Amino acid sequence: MENRYESRGESRGDSRGGDRGGDRGGSRSDGPGGRGARPRGKFFKGPRRKQCRFCTEENMTIDYKNVSMLRQFLTERAKIVPRRTTGNCAKHQRQMTEAVKRARVLALVPFTVE
Repeated sequence: MENRYESRGESRGDSRGGDRGGDRGGSRSDGPGGRGARPRGKFFKGPRRKQCRFCTEENMTIDYKNVSMLRQFLTERAKIVPRRTTGNCAKHQRQMTEAVKRARVLALVPFTVE
């Protein structure tokens, strides 16, 4: 009984991990979740991507003194709203962040709400 591992040419420590073999059912073509193949060309597009309002409207500029505009990009807890929510492009989101931080230092916009 003590030599049962030696007869197969393996040690007790070697039995951990690795491929156990055997088929687990399903095929590789099922994909994640086992939904099967979907017809091609019918993709879910989701909600339409927001356009950066600073890119579309030429006369709209980011200014740290324009507090009413800055508040649109802050949550009720005075946090800066992320790009995926506002739809700003990376360039204008950076400018917006700088303007909000500058306005916070000048006490035009609060750091936090208590």
